[in-house]
Amino acid sequence: MDDFLYQASIYLAAAVIAVPLSARLGLGSVLGYLAAGIVIGPWLGLVGAETESLQHVAEFGVVMMLFLIGLELEPRALWDMRDRLLGLGGLQVGLSTAAIAAVAIYANHPWSVALAVGLTLSLSSTAIVLQTLSEKGLMQTNGGRATFSVLLTQDIAVIPILALLPLLALPAMPHLESDGSIDRGVKDLHDAGHHSLSLVEGLPGWAVTLVTLGAIAFVILAGVYLTRPLFRFIHATRLREMYTALALMIVVGISFLMTLVGLSPALGAFLAGVVLASSEFRHEMESDLEPFKGLFLGLFFITVGAGIDVAYFFNDPLELIGLALLVILTKGIILFLVGRAFRLKGRDHWLFTLGLAQAGEFGFVLLAFSTQQNVIPPDLSQKLLMIIALTMLITPLLFIVYDLLSRRIGDSAPQPEPDEIDEKGPVIIAGIGRFGQIVNRLVRASGFKTIVLDHDIETIQLMRRFGVKGFLGDPTRPELLRAAGLEKAAVLVAAMDDPKHVTRLVSFARRQRPDLHIIARAHDRTHVYELYQAGADDIVREMFDSSLRAGRYVLENIGLSEYEAAQAEQTFYHHDRESIRELAELWIPGMPTAENKKYLERAQQFEKELETELLELAEKHAQKSA
Repeated sequence: MDDFLYQASIYLAAAVIAVPLSARLGLGSVLGYLAAGIVIGPWLGLVGAETESLQHVAEFGVVMMLFLIGLELEPRALWDMRDRLLGLGGLQVGLSTAAIAAVAIYANHPWSVALAVGLTLSLSSTAIVLQTLSEKGLMQTNGGRATFSVLLTQDIAVIPILALLPLLALPAMPHLESDGSIDRGVKDLHDAGHHSLSLVEGLPGWAVTLVTLGAIAFVILAGVYLTRPLFRFIHATRLREMYTALALMIVVGISFLMTLVGLSPALGAFLAGVVLASSEFRHEMESDLEPFKGLFLGLFFITVGAGIDVAYFFNDPLELIGLALLVILTKGIILFLVGRAFRLKGRDHWLFTLGLAQAGEFGFVLLAFSTQQNVIPPDLSQKLLMIIALTMLITPLLFIVYDLLSRRIGDSAPQPEPDEIDEKGPVIIAGIGRFGQIVNRLVRASGFKTIVLDHDIETIQLMRRFGVKGFLGDPTRPELLRAAGLEKAAVLVAAMDDPKHVTRLVSFARRQRPDLHIIARAHDRTHVYELYQAGADDIVREMFDSSLRAGRYVLENIGLSEYEAAQAEQTFYHHDRESIRELAELWIPGMPTAENKKYLERAQQFEKELETELLELAEKHAQKSA
């Protein structure tokens, strides 16, 4: 127990120090976790590589991550993704397996061993890639969605791979002489495999497959018929901590069941998450498990770094690094070709290619299983273990390369040809996202014609499906604005998402048409000042009106009548409008607000004036009530 607490303290302290530093340097949290593990493990020797109890705890980070991913995907969503799952994911796994197996056969390994190696290395790191995509805000891009589809396919593919591997078993092998580091690494793999196969050890391959399918069926049926009554029972107790206990019990119980039949706990947790995705308690489980997932996932990355066998690595570092780079290069070429076949372009194409080029944590599971089933020789297993770890260590660097390429691609990436605008109207709406859509619907429903411009082809196509005609093109381009009728338009609405583009459009339009009425969407208060100086007539902050309405609801529910709350809302609105006009005159571009003394003094005066007005209003209401 004392040793466990010591190891846990060292791991947590390393994370607290290294991860914020890595994030501040722009390297991401994953590289910080991996670096922390290397420092406290192979470098300083503060923790040993054989901290099995802590590693088992850390592995729950991957398990919980897959469970939470499953909660986001209903079976219908998986069915809707079938083209990408079978196309992108299926091609990646199949071609990567074939290519890596071909290299292994060229290196004089039997075909069965080569196939097992190809299957093991074809899978990428779900933990590292999804964590990095989330941190960088790339999950909702085309490249992020394509990457997620492939990772999901790989996670599902673990089921047939585990069923296939026992059929590839080699005849009994003689004992191989090796150094202590190899023996220790293989022992770890053997122990892991032995622990996970307690119910199916000794069974023929077809029996293992049947037990595997039976366990999966049990998880699905239990998720459909048992969890809802359990959650309702817990809900009746009204004890908040019991929700967390039940959510943890579901994940831990499924993981234990999966290990008994030789399946990946993470895969079982993912299936359970998909089954529970339509449950009314889904959001409750997400909020309960999210903190545990982040902590355990970080510990998992640290254990990967701490578990690297430096002695074995330095026996032949060039060969191991070369093989790791060969795996990344081979998978990268295949990913590049698959991405091109599915018409990924620019940044999305490079994100897809570089993000999935590594081997992953499921490789550790498959290696343990393959070693136990006598599919891959022990000495090769240790080498593959090191190769997988090295590719995972290199992955954060691949994302840094992606960032550099993304900046170089920038706005120079080829853009679709703009539409030929054959209509003109009194109102031009530049940008048809969440903000512009509402403006456009109101104006058109009132009987006025609008000319809609947007640079996003998917948005334009979506609006056309709803019967709203829009024109593709960059609204900041002068020739496009002129074609849309800028010279004769009565109103221009600048509603794009990018604040810089809005400011640029307002500035250009004001220079061209001093008499034009310009309504602009502002991101925040500072952007309001920029638009004011650029010449906008009406400036609408994105969140201002909705925040005011939310504030009014608060007042209505803490004692004020609807009339009193509405008056307070209107008082705040008019006071803010007046103050922002005056403060815009005092605002100096490029100067931090905290250093602008005149601005700060006047802003503080406005705040006191607002408090006085609202207090006076409250006193009037109190007198009337009396």
